Amino acid sequence: MKAIIREVYGDRPELRDHPKPAIGAGEVLVEVRAAGVDPGVWILMTGRPKAVRLAVGLRRPRVPVLGRALSGVVSAVGEGVTRLRPGDEVYGTCESGSFAEYARARENRLAAKPAGLTFEQAAAVPISAVTALQAVRDARVEAGQRVLITGAGGGIGTFAVQLVARRGAYAIGVCSTSKVDLVRSLGAEDVLDYTRTEIDRDGPRYDAVIDTAGNRPLSLLRRAVRKRGTIALVGGGHANGSLMGGFQRQMAAPLISPFGAHRIAGVTGRERREDLEELTPLLESGAIVPVLGRAYTLDTATDAIRDLAGGHPAGKLVITV
Repeated sequence: MKAIIREVYGDRPELRDHPKPAIGAGEVLVEVRAAGVDPGVWILMTGRPKAVRLAVGLRRPRVPVLGRALSGVVSAVGEGVTRLRPGDEVYGTCESGSFAEYARARENRLAAKPAGLTFEQAAAVPISAVTALQAVRDARVEAGQRVLITGAGGGIGTFAVQLVARRGAYAIGVCSTSKVDLVRSLGAEDVLDYTRTEIDRDGPRYDAVIDTAGNRPLSLLRRAVRKRGTIALVGGGHANGSLMGGFQRQMAAPLISPFGAHRIAGVTGRERREDLEELTPLLESGAIVPVLGRAYTLDTATDAIRDLAGGHPAGKLVITV
């Protein structure tokens, strides 16, 4: 099969021939139709921050194929798989790399693809929308609250704005000038253009902040949140220049939360079928809509990675396989 491969950290990935993954008990072989591109792809390609190598390979990556999120069609199932069968359309995350024609996935990380969504739209969901859902939960968003979402025009942020608004809260998005209209269209009550104003301009006026951008100091976030409000820290793991990159914020959250006027929650993506199944009816009804940026093909996947790393694309980048 064809796949996007890198053998060592920092190496420029290439489209190469690669063996089709073998599946074991409880696993599924998926014929990939589309794959999502997220900051985790850059992290796993570069091996930075270096602490991530403890999980994915110290000297070289254990999985040479890039990509995690996918949508596609079940090609084969392993022993003990009961929910899925060949021919089923699914979405979720994989074990062997989704930037490929075939991928190996655990049954419990796949769900039925939402009816009415294209494979490209479905591939935008498994990491970004699930992380947004978890962030909204961790922020304890309730109806009537004012909730600030940084990075509101990005992959996670576009879903977070919609999920906050759906809970009956007032979503206030933070984004660049070019994304203001997009963020408003997703249900944001107001939008702050960060090129013109900072989030603490009006003092502590938000009940919660969902920080998906990951590039503002915690002291600044605190100045924007009311006493006993919540700061949910999502992004920042792709930051360079330290052993932990931006992940130390999430890891330190439980330690520092009890000692301030605000509750600090570190949001980490948990890949669960149950979250996909919670999102599925919202996607099928149009209550939330994946916002797609530029689409790429497998042979231009390296361009997608470069474009993600080089700026702040609107919505989700996806690869059609």
